[in-house]
Amino acid sequence: MTASLRSMTAYARAQGSDEQLTWTWEIRGVNGRGLDVRARLPTGFDRLDQPLRQRVQARLQRGNLQVGLTLRRGIDTSNIKVNRELLTQLAAIAEELHEQGRAVSASADGLLALPGVLERVEDSDTEQDEQQAARDAAMLVDFEEALADLIRMREAEGQRLGKLLTGHLDEIEAAIEAATACAAAQPEAMRQRLSELLSELLEAAPALPEERLAQEAALLVSKTDVREELDRLRAHLEAARNLLSEGGAIGRRLDFLCQEFNREANTLCAKSPDVELTGIGLQLKAVIDQLREQVQNLE
Repeated sequence: MTASLRSMTAYARAQGSDEQLTWTWEIRGVNGRGLDVRARLPTGFDRLDQPLRQRVQARLQRGNLQVGLTLRRGIDTSNIKVNRELLTQLAAIAEELHEQGRAVSASADGLLALPGVLERVEDSDTEQDEQQAARDAAMLVDFEEALADLIRMREAEGQRLGKLLTGHLDEIEAAIEAATACAAAQPEAMRQRLSELLSELLEAAPALPEERLAQEAALLVSKTDVREELDRLRAHLEAARNLLSEGGAIGRRLDFLCQEFNREANTLCAKSPDVELTGIGLQLKAVIDQLREQVQNLE
């Protein structure tokens, strides 16, 4: 049973608005050796860069993230004032001209479009600062929503990865047991091999001292003894399963274990004295490659 794992591949989006702006956050995550955040913010909104990085760093440890912010401006009527005195005067003049037959009846749209009827009242610096601070806070709340969705997607993908990794570890265990049961790895086979090597050495160099012959034969046998490699493979297997049970940001440690798995599998193939054990070693290497490929996606 694996604990909570996270993939580094995910996508999330969140939107918000106020009286003047509509904004959309998009976050895309892919694999990375460390945590790298690249933010593309519109001109004038660079002040949000550091706060959003702090929020990401507080919740994620690995992955390359691309953060995008797009804006759409609406029609801001909050600071528009109507010069009602001028509007009344213009309406009266229009009505008088209409009665005299010198003009058509004036519409409200036409009167409002006349210069001076609508006036923009600028906020004070204090009001502008307060409005900006309120908008920034709202935008960062929406960014946190997108970040939370991204994490949920990473965790969902992490559960799928956990099942794949567990399956690969089961295959590695089966290969280790097959190698252990292989005839070439049995003590009796090694004793037979030692006996044959001694006979060959005696025939090749009968003048060598018996003690020297025994040393040479033992050295040759040690080069085909794979029991130490199998023991280390079992230890790595146990460590990998413990990491999966632990959960969290284990990607780097699992990647290191994959390197160790591969080192022992290479040695196993190099020391293999027969075709059957070599075949098992090659199968083991293939599964380890599959395991490592999936591990690259883990946080």
